[in-house]
Amino acid sequence: MTDKGLANEGSPEILREGGRSNTNSVLAVILGGGAGSRLYPLTKNRAKPAVPIGGAYRLIDVPMSNCINSGISKIYILTQFNSTSLNRHLAKTYNVGSGGVRFGGDGFVEVLAATQTPTDKEWFQGTADAVRQYSWLFEDIKNRNVDEIVILSGDHLYRMDYMKFVDHHRSTNADVTIGCLPMDDSRASDFGLMKIDENGRIVEFAEKPKGDALKAMAVDTTVLGLDKASAAANPYIASMGIYVFKKQTMLDLLKNNSKDNDFGGEIIPKAAADYNVQAYLFNDYWEDIGTIKSFFHANLGLTSNPPKFEFHDSGGPIYTSPRFLPPAMVVGSKLTDTIVSHGAMVSDSTIKHSIVGLRARVGAGANIEDTMIMGADFYENDEQRTALEAAGKVPIGIGAGTTLRNTIVDKNGRIGKNCTIINKDNVQEDFTKESEGYYIRDGIVVILRNATIPDGTTI
Repeated sequence: MTDKGLANEGSPEILREGGRSNTNSVLAVILGGGAGSRLYPLTKNRAKPAVPIGGAYRLIDVPMSNCINSGISKIYILTQFNSTSLNRHLAKTYNVGSGGVRFGGDGFVEVLAATQTPTDKEWFQGTADAVRQYSWLFEDIKNRNVDEIVILSGDHLYRMDYMKFVDHHRSTNADVTIGCLPMDDSRASDFGLMKIDENGRIVEFAEKPKGDALKAMAVDTTVLGLDKASAAANPYIASMGIYVFKKQTMLDLLKNNSKDNDFGGEIIPKAAADYNVQAYLFNDYWEDIGTIKSFFHANLGLTSNPPKFEFHDSGGPIYTSPRFLPPAMVVGSKLTDTIVSHGAMVSDSTIKHSIVGLRARVGAGANIEDTMIMGADFYENDEQRTALEAAGKVPIGIGAGTTLRNTIVDKNGRIGKNCTIINKDNVQEDFTKESEGYYIRDGIVVILRNATIPDGTTI
């Protein structure tokens, strides 16, 4: 494996022949997302799909790996906001032909950035508009053999064989197929819901209905494959925001609805009136990493035993860029339900229900619980750290004697000695502290990327 390959149980070979569905006619489009305001400040200097997750990965690795494991070898990624780190990660990790993904036939991975042209003078205005602005590319000779286009999000956490999704689309002769989740009463009103007929065709949509409007959206989910007990417990279906289109159907819908900029809220509901729009049930773990709260809890959920989601599943591993870092070093510490990533160093500390990211340093006597430490992009050696401390500055990492609770520490964060960061006043929102190096969102303290928190600080 070269330094531009994939890290996680070897580099995969994308060749799905002999007894497998035809993948050559399938193209995936991964949407890089908008400005990510609900994930700010983690999206201050990076696109949503580039946000680190699980200690060693980035969100974009999830749909990319699902494509790889599904045998889909034609992949476009549409980007717009703060895309530098995302582009760098994609180039290093999924660089075709340089030791990374080995694609069969005419496979490729290409980044499509938002641009202004003589005909398109606006940036992407929504999910559908982003795809519309590159409609010409889907009709290009390069994609002449493409029949199905899979539209994916770059900020969801789940494991899925997309070819089962495509096979359902084919078997029902659908024009559009929507990935759906079964929902119970407690969560259904947080999602866009759909009604289906006895053939699984979608006939009605409702956005976050409540009360009687919610009850009216109940469906018989045995039609989609749930057993009777599960169907009774989950009588609603919610959109995952991922779709399979017949290529020509998608191009026609985008052309004929040129003022509509969003797939989920505009294009798809209109399509249901005139096209065969089918539901495909995905009955497994899925999380939309759209807010600080959902991001935080999805990450900490990885530390459970068993975890809610596993990156190292041998049947469908999640790949990422190899860093060639040494194993983590843990000295004289007590760790409970904690993930410690490559290159981290933990000394005489107590850590519970937390993630310690790449190259992270945790000083002696630290007490950390319910915390995500993203780690660092580079090492500071002992001489550099000693020189910083002698000059009254703070080295990268978590200082000795510091306590962290309910906290996210972004990359290259410098937290001094004997700090207490626990949201002591139980503040839910405070966006006024950016100059001091932190935000509070959803009651979670977020230490900014490259921020410095001086010795003895209490938050």
